[in-house]
Amino acid sequence: MVLLAALSLPSGTADQVPVRQKEGLTHGFLSLRSLDGKKLAEGESTETTQGDVVTNHLVLRFRDGSRYEDTSEFSQQTKFRLLKDHLVQTGPSFKQPVETWIDTGTGQVVVRCKMKDGKDHELKQNLTLPPDLANGILFTLLKDINPQAPLTTVSYLATTPKPRIVKIEIIPVATERLSASSDDQAEVYNLKFEIGGIQGIVAHLAHKQPPDTRVWVLRADAPTFIKSEGPLYEGGPIWRIEVVSPPGNL
Repeated sequence: MVLLAALSLPSGTADQVPVRQKEGLTHGFLSLRSLDGKKLAEGESTETTQGDVVTNHLVLRFRDGSRYEDTSEFSQQTKFRLLKDHLVQTGPSFKQPVETWIDTGTGQVVVRCKMKDGKDHELKQNLTLPPDLANGILFTLLKDINPQAPLTTVSYLATTPKPRIVKIEIIPVATERLSASSDDQAEVYNLKFEIGGIQGIVAHLAHKQPPDTRVWVLRADAPTFIKSEGPLYEGGPIWRIEVVSPPGNL
């Protein structure tokens, strides 16, 4: 659910993240705000399991009618592996409406979007996809990576303007207490997205690389996503997504 970025040639070798804590049945509530605190969207994140296969469903409903929805399936035997991912982003909060499907079993990638001239465009392509692909499961992987490792690198399939593999460098940068009255601590990660080759060089020279994304993960017996700050799509503004209490007066 994070942006597609561009910097330089990848500096690390991507690898699948080992399963340290198996995912189970969960249901959480999310809030999306601008960095000045303006509330833009509310959302939910759920996980269901069937054997070693987990289905993760994330939806963000914007106040302006926009919607961001990501449904992923992944296996969790000894290492996490993405099986399928379906992403929808539509509405005025996004520069370009887009819907994508990724099937790592067949290698098929489908991208549907609306071009600047208003015409619908569909691209279907079969690719050799790496086993460490993180689309739709990046926050899950962050809960399981070794916080003592100075660098963890995974792969991500950027789908616009055409499908291409980028690398995500995950670097632990700090440990923060959640509050003055709590001993609970969060590991803070810096996520740097990289494109290799000519595309990465051009993006770097054109100063089009976006800022890094930061993610806070509670380090306890059950690691938990706390919040993130970064663009939700390529070229988008920096937004804050964080876990909140259920809506209503409970």
